[in-house]
Amino acid sequence: MTFPKGKLIAIMGLSGCGKTTLLRHIGGALKPDRGYVKFDGQNIHELNQDGLYAMRRKMGMLFQFGALFTDMSVYDNVAFQMREHTDLPEDLIHNLVMMKLHAVGLRGAQYMMPSELSGGMARRVALARTMALDPVLVMYDEPFAGLDPISMTVIGDLIRSLNDTLGATSIIVTHDIQESLKIVDYVYFMAQGVIVAEGTPAELRVSEKDFVRQFVHGEMDGPVPFHYPGVDYRQALNLRV
Repeated sequence: MTFPKGKLIAIMGLSGCGKTTLLRHIGGALKPDRGYVKFDGQNIHELNQDGLYAMRRKMGMLFQFGALFTDMSVYDNVAFQMREHTDLPEDLIHNLVMMKLHAVGLRGAQYMMPSELSGGMARRVALARTMALDPVLVMYDEPFAGLDPISMTVIGDLIRSLNDTLGATSIIVTHDIQESLKIVDYVYFMAQGVIVAEGTPAELRVSEKDFVRQFVHGEMDGPVPFHYPGVDYRQALNLRV
């Protein structure tokens, strides 16, 4: 897989095919048994701990369901990385936090706690926190999970606009076909740890590949079976456990 600068790329596939594992390799949480992940000219698995931490400063990660610090306010969640990784004075941190919250439409929610936020608001706060240090690579793990249609559209538009504004590279792991195809530049489909199809959204919408057609259109019948493998149904009716 190649993720060009400035592009928004989706990785799709069934649960368990290796999508999130791939993100862990990119972030250096896992080391590959073979092959490599190269970021900014360096092989991730060859970096020592200090080198890996320095490399991660250039990355942002939006976790599934946001993963906000529950005992910190919205403001402190967004300020956390700035305080942890920089020596910026607090008045400058304040201005930067307000800029990030304004970008996601939540400047007025700075004093709220995560428990007071809706699912869509929490995801937007998490997005502001992800962008706190202006990363050059942003990874999203199921950013649309559990959102209502309006919140889903808002998050999708924010991901696209923030990527274009920052000139960053974004990788989205998602099951949401229709929302993703509206905003991404390119898609990789994975199955059992390998790439089975790839292309632009326009190419995939008209693809004749069985796997892609079944996945994009949500068809029950296709390469991915409805029934888990087992003995013949008539035989199973006569089995006793």
